[in-house]
Amino acid sequence: MKLELDPAAAGERLAIVPMTHGDVAEVVRIEREAFVTQWPADAFYNEINSNKLAHYFVGRCGGEIVVYGGIWVILEDSHITTIAVDMRHRGRNFGEMMLLRLIDEAMARGSSWMTLEVRESNVVAQRLYRKYGFTTVTARKGYYSDNDESALVMWAGNLKSELFRNRLSALREAIASH
Repeated sequence: MKLELDPAAAGERLAIVPMTHGDVAEVVRIEREAFVTQWPADAFYNEINSNKLAHYFVGRCGGEIVVYGGIWVILEDSHITTIAVDMRHRGRNFGEMMLLRLIDEAMARGSSWMTLEVRESNVVAQRLYRKYGFTTVTARKGYYSDNDESALVMWAGNLKSELFRNRLSALREAIASH
């Protein structure tokens, strides 16, 4: 399934498609920019080759990968493993569009709930997740090995509820109208 949306400030189309082997080098480049502790290329290859629970996507704008993200879907639960936006393309709603794509994938695969971990210091990401109905349920002390920072564990659901679907519809319309 291919998702195309017009980013608010860009005027260019963002096409979100499944990640392939040919995407991994560019994904790793963005990973290095975005995170202090990075996944190596072989982790991405393993996710797209061997992990039947994993679903990874890249977003292209003008032929260039500008965002990527992934989830694991385990029965009715889904877990966002990563979302990152190329530093040169931040502030253009690409991360939000990837989040929407991951939520859509989780729902299409029967998930009722979605979870993620986010650094305590990453208030920009937390704000986006709250906008989509995620709430903080606990903290994992010292979760990040690079600086012993804690992670907030956030949950969203019930993804199958009318309330959640209405929220998604309104947020999708808001992005499309920019």
